[in-house]
Formats: sequence, C-alpha cells, structure tokens
Amino acid sequence: MKKWNLVIDVPKCFNCNACALVCHDEYYDNEFPGVAASMPRLGHRWIDIRQRETGKFPVVEVSYLPVTCNHCDNPPCMKAAKDGAVTKREDGIVIIDPVKAKGQKQLVAACPYGAIWWNEEKQLPQAWPFDAHLLDAGWKETRGAQVCPTRAMTAIHVDDEEMQRRVREEKLEVLHPEYGTKPRVYYRNLDRWTKVFVAGSVAGEIGGVIECVEGAKLTLEKDGREIARATSDPYGDFRFSGLAEGSGSYRLHITDPRFAAKALEVTLGQSAVLDNIVLDTRPAA
Repeated sequence: MKKWNLVIDVPKCFNCNACALVCHDEYYDNEFPGVAASMPRLGHRWIDIRQRETGKFPVVEVSYLPVTCNHCDNPPCMKAAKDGAVTKREDGIVIIDPVKAKGQKQLVAACPYGAIWWNEEKQLPQAWPFDAHLLDAGWKETRGAQVCPTRAMTAIHVDDEEMQRRVREEKLEVLHPEYGTKPRVYYRNLDRWTKVFVAGSVAGEIGGVIECVEGAKLTLEKDGREIARATSDPYGDFRFSGLAEGSGSYRLHITDPRFAAKALEVTLGQSAVLDNIVLDTRPAA
C-alpha cells in the first residue's frame, strides 16, 4: 500500500518561509472536520523553520531545518492520547482529532520533536496534518511542497519497500532515530544541520610577499588516524566538513613543497575556524 512521506533537502532551504506561510493560509480561520480545527492567528508554526549558525567570521555557515509533525509509525502522541484522540491512517498520516483531543494538553509534551502546539483558545493540541484533506481530494503534493521555490520539500507517495530503497540510495535520514518513533519525514544532507567543520586559510611568503597558498595538501587526524584530506583553493582556503560536534582533539597537517611542513592541534566543540595559517619558508638545502 502506498503511504505518504516528506523529504526535505536541508541545504536547499534558505528560510523563505513559503511553506510556513501557506500552512498558515490553509489552516487559519478554516475548519476541516475530522482533520484540523482552525489554527490561531498568532503563535503557532506547524511548519517551523529552525536556524543554526556555526563557525565564526570569515567562515560562518547558516543552516535552516523545517520541522513539523513527523507522522511517526510509532507515534508517542498516540500512546499519550485518550479516547482515540490520535489516529494513524493507513496512508501513514497521523491525525489529532479536533474534537476528541480537546483538553488533552499532555499531547504537547508527548511529542519529542516539539511539533505539537497548544491552542489556548480552543483548549486543543494541534499539529500539521500533512494536508490530509487536500490529498484526499486528489492533490498530488502538499501545499508546502508545491510552493517551495527550491524544491527543498517534496511529498512522496510510495509503498514502504520503495521508500526504504530511496532511503538507502539517497542516504536519507530522520531526526533523532534513537527515539524509536519511526518518522515519515526524511532529510537529505542532514549533516548540514547535525555536523560541524574545521576551516581556515593557508598563506606563505612567495616572491617576498605573503600570498595565499594554493594547492597545499592538508590531512586531518583523529587519535593518530587520518580521517580526511583536502587541498587549499586559489584563495588558500580549505574546509573539512561532516565532523561530530564536541568530538574533541584533532591534528591538522599541512604540506607544500615550497614551505616547511606544519602541524596544528584543533579542538572541536562547535565548528573551528583557524586564523590565517602562515607557513614557514623551507630552509635552503
């Protein structure tokens, strides 16, 4: 049986908020019986664009992560609900019943992703219902996916076997797999959000002037083992991405036949941006 999934390509999201705005347009001051009551005019972001900044001047990386109801196959909100207030449809969509869920504020705390919002006026927990009413009416994608200018968000309607094939081949990931909720919202290039980097610039004396060093060979070691290689670009810049945040000590080696080899210690908490690294001129033979 085909089920609905959402795939979000993290680097393609640039915080235009189009998906969040059409979500508000769809659900504010509109009632969809059995699917969703009207969302508040202010305060709710059923598609929430979260921001992360890492690095420091002159190398700063800003990433955006759309987070919404994950439509989990093992939804914690369903376990916390009473009287059948949360249901899991055969097509994979999780629905918080706008009538049965009234007063059940415990659903907000039950979501480990912070994707359920409390409507104080209606005394109702609410979340993005995957535009179920539109899909039931024949739509082929959600409104957020439809308006995304970079196609960072894509709705996919396939059976589980096909979806898992895509997960493997496209290296898709879910948020916090350790929660065991089995989300149906997948992310491409999630490292952009979860990992950090080491970056810097290499310079040296060339013709009596300190110039950018292009073509320097750099290796990054962890616990005495080489884990990555890079080459400085025409501006002397280099970057090692995909490193674990808070992963501690690394050793950076720099070699270039025009200069003496150099090694630096790097400690990673957040991303590390090294000050301009000036290589020493190789002593004459």
